Amino acid sequence: MSPQTKRRLAFLAGFALYFGAIWFAWDTPVVYPLKVFVVLLHEISHGIAALATGGTIQGIELDPAQGGVCYCPGGNAFLTLSAGYLGSLGWGALLLMGARAGARPSRWIVGVVGVMVVVLTLLYVRNGFGFGFGLLFGLTLFASAAKLPARANRVLLTALGLTSCLYAILDIKSDVIDRPELQSDARMLAEMTGIPTMVWGFLWIGIAIAVALMLFRKAFREA
Repeated sequence: MSPQTKRRLAFLAGFALYFGAIWFAWDTPVVYPLKVFVVLLHEISHGIAALATGGTIQGIELDPAQGGVCYCPGGNAFLTLSAGYLGSLGWGALLLMGARAGARPSRWIVGVVGVMVVVLTLLYVRNGFGFGFGLLFGLTLFASAAKLPARANRVLLTALGLTSCLYAILDIKSDVIDRPELQSDARMLAEMTGIPTMVWGFLWIGIAIAVALMLFRKAFREA
């Protein structure tokens, strides 16, 4: 067996371990903070799209039931509504790419993400649960970067990225395909464009799966 084959088998085993751990612990308190973090990424993505197209961010709220809302009037409504699910997917991809950079860079990336979460929370989060979660989660990431070994930070960064990508897919399925009557981003896009909610849902899921497969293929080839 060649060294490359061994590395690729090790990669597949590691990926299966990460994915299996997140999947089986999905509805447990272990993964819950990661899922709320992804909701924050979702809402921040709405806000970034609004700011980039001339709008503003009035505030963000996070719900303990893994819901959230971003009050961001102005800007391009189409891009702002589209940015939520696809934005959290994009953040997940960036986090996974950061983890692939190696153990030492992962520590710095985790620290930067922690600072970013704290700053965004102070600037934009307006409800008690969201504010407390954002500060605690951001400070925990910063402490992890400062205190934990570099390899542990790489594991954490991988978990954040995998959860974000997986949650984007499952959230679209739950909010759009399973419950098309829900007042989701896709439902509001349907009302604005006349294109059915389900079309947006399947389009976004297709994009999410394509991005996930691209990331997996790239990581496998580099192993």
